[in-house]
Amino acid sequence: MATQHLIEERKFDESGIMSASGHELRGRGSAPARVRRLLPLVLATMTSQALLVVLAPTIVGVGQDFGVSVGVVGQARTVLAGAAIAASLGIAPLLDRLGVRPLLFAGALLAIAGSAGAALSSTLPIFLFVHAVTGVGFACLLSAGFAGVASFRGEDRAWAMGYVVGANALAWIVVNPLAGVLTEVLSWRATHAVPAALALSVLVGIRAAPDERATSTGGTGLRGVLADPSARRWILAEVISFYAWGTYLTFIGAYFVQAYALGESATGIVLALGAAAFFVASVRGALLFDRLPRPRVVAVAVIVMGALIALQFSTDGDVWIGLLTFLLSGAVGGIRSSVASALGLAQLPGQPGAMMAARTAAIQTGYLLGGLIGGATLALGGYAALGIVLATGLVLCATLIMRVTDPLARQDGEDART
Repeated sequence: MATQHLIEERKFDESGIMSASGHELRGRGSAPARVRRLLPLVLATMTSQALLVVLAPTIVGVGQDFGVSVGVVGQARTVLAGAAIAASLGIAPLLDRLGVRPLLFAGALLAIAGSAGAALSSTLPIFLFVHAVTGVGFACLLSAGFAGVASFRGEDRAWAMGYVVGANALAWIVVNPLAGVLTEVLSWRATHAVPAALALSVLVGIRAAPDERATSTGGTGLRGVLADPSARRWILAEVISFYAWGTYLTFIGAYFVQAYALGESATGIVLALGAAAFFVASVRGALLFDRLPRPRVVAVAVIVMGALIALQFSTDGDVWIGLLTFLLSGAVGGIRSSVASALGLAQLPGQPGAMMAARTAAIQTGYLLGGLIGGATLALGGYAALGIVLATGLVLCATLIMRVTDPLARQDGEDART
C-alpha cells in the first residue's frame, strides 16, 4: 500500500528528471517569486529583439548620413545574423557549464557596447563592424533567456515559455513605435538608447535570474545536440519554420502598402496588431496546449500557417480579409513558437543551454535563407508565388516535426502503464 502511494505521489516532470509530488510541484514558490525569476529572462529576450527592431525605423536615416542606399545599410542585419550564428556555436557548452546568469551578463554588456558603438559610428564600415559585436550579444541574450526556462518545472515551465516567446512580440509593440518617434524627433542615433536601456534593465535584475547548472555534462555543445536524431530533426524544422515566418514578416508590410494602398502609419498599426496577436496566443497557447501531443500541435499549427500565408499573398481585394488573415497568422505563429520551443527544450533535458543555442542559430539561419530565397522568389514570381513557396516549406516542416520525439508524452505513457 505504501509503495502504491509513493508511485502515485511521485512524478517525472517533462524534462525527464525525478521531481517532487504533484502537490509539492504546484506549491513550489509564490507567484511573486516566479515573476521575479522570469522577468530577467523576458527582458533578455525582449532586448535581443530590440537589437533587431531598431534597424527598421532608422535604416533610411543611416543611409542618408553615410551616403549609401537602404540596401547597403541593410547588410548590417546580415552581419548581425552571421555573428549570432557563429557565437551560438561557442556559447552552447558555456550555457550548460556556467548557467544562465554569466551569459545574461555578457550579453547585456555587449548589447550596451553595440548600441553605443552604432550610435557613435562615423563611417559605414564601423557601423557594420559594430553589428558583429551586437550579434554576439544577441546570441547570448536570446539563448540564455530561453535556456533559463528549464529551471521552471511542471505547468510553470509552459507558463514561463509562453511569456519568454511573447517577449519577441513585445519588442515590436513597444520598441518599434518608440524608435520611430525618436528617429523623427531627434536622430537615428538616439534610437539606440532604447535597446541599451533594456540591456541595462537586464543587468539590474540579473540576480533574480535562475542560477541552475545543467544536470548532465555528457553533451559537447551543438555537436552533442546534432548527434541526437530527434533533436536534429527539431532543429531542421525550426530552420524551415523561421525561414517561412521571417520571410512573411519581411514582406508583409510592403504587401499591405502595395496591395491595399495603406499608408506607412496605418501599416505600422497593422503590424503592431499582429504582434499583439502573437503575444496573446503565445502566452495563452503555451498553457492551453501543454497537455496535448506537442509534435502534433506544432504540425497542425505550421500547416495552418502555410494555408493562411498562401491565402494572404493570393488575395488583394478586401483589406479586412487581409487584416483578419494577418492577425490569425500572428496568433497561430505565437502558438507554434511557444509549443515548439518547449518541445525543443525537452529534447535533451541535461543540456538546455545547448538546445536553446541551437534554436538561436536555427532562427538566424532561417532568416538569412528567407532573405535570399524569399527575395528571389518575389522578384521572379510575385507575391502569389512567394505564398506557395512558403506554404510548401511549412508542409515539409510539419513532416519533420511529426518525427520528433516528445519525452513528456513518453513519460506520461510510462506513468499510465505503472
